[in-house]
Amino acid sequence: MISIVIPILNEADTIEKLLFHLIDNASLQNIQEIIVIDGGSTDGSQEIVENLDLKVRLIHSKKGRAKQMNIGASVARGEILYFLHADSFPPTHYDKYIIDEVKQNNQAGCFRLTFNNNHWWLRLASWLTQFSWRACRGGDQSQFITKALFEDIGGFNESYTIYEDNILINELYKRNEFVVINKKIETSDRLYKRHGIWKLQYHFWAIYLKKWFGASANDLHVYYKKNIG
Repeated sequence: MISIVIPILNEADTIEKLLFHLIDNASLQNIQEIIVIDGGSTDGSQEIVENLDLKVRLIHSKKGRAKQMNIGASVARGEILYFLHADSFPPTHYDKYIIDEVKQNNQAGCFRLTFNNNHWWLRLASWLTQFSWRACRGGDQSQFITKALFEDIGGFNESYTIYEDNILINELYKRNEFVVINKKIETSDRLYKRHGIWKLQYHFWAIYLKKWFGASANDLHVYYKKNIG
C-alpha cells in the first residue's frame, strides 16, 4: 500500500483541494495513509488540514522539505512512499499506475509533467519530461519509491535546503532505479508567474549547472535565496 507524504509551508490556497483530489482520484484500498508534514505555517494551513473530515495525519516539523519528508517517511506504514508537492495534482488512478510499476520491479520513478499554463515554453518543458533524461527531472513530477529502497539510500539529504529532490533522483539514476510513468501530473505555474518565465528558467538552469560543476549545498541555497527567494 501507498503512504502519501506531503511537506507544506503556508499552503492554505492549495492543500484542501489537493487532499480531496488525492482521495477522489484513487482506490482507497491502495492508500495506506496521507501524511502532511507542516514546517511552521502561519497562514492557517494547519487548521485547514485538522478541520477536514478526512483521515489525514498532520505532523509538525522544523522548516525544510528534506527534513519534513524524512520525518514523514519515518512514520509511514506503507510499503511504497509517494512524495508530493502541495501544488501538484497527480492523474486519475495514480495509485494503480504506481503499484503496477512496483509489481514490475520498478522501485522508483515519477509521472510526466504538465503546467496549468499554456505558454509555449512550459508546454515544451512539459513535453520533454516524458523522456528518461535526468536533466528533465524535478520534484514537481512527484516521486514514488519503495520504503526499502528509500531507507537503503538513507532518505533525503538534509544538508540541501533546495535541490533535495534532485539529489535523491541522482542516486536513483546511479542505481538504474528510475522509471517515468507516461501519465501527466499537473503542477502550478506560480513561481513562473511571480518571477517571469525566462528569468526563473535561467535561474533553474544556473542551479543545475552549478551543481554539475560541484557547487555545495550552501552555495545552491545562497544562490536560490538571492535570485528566487
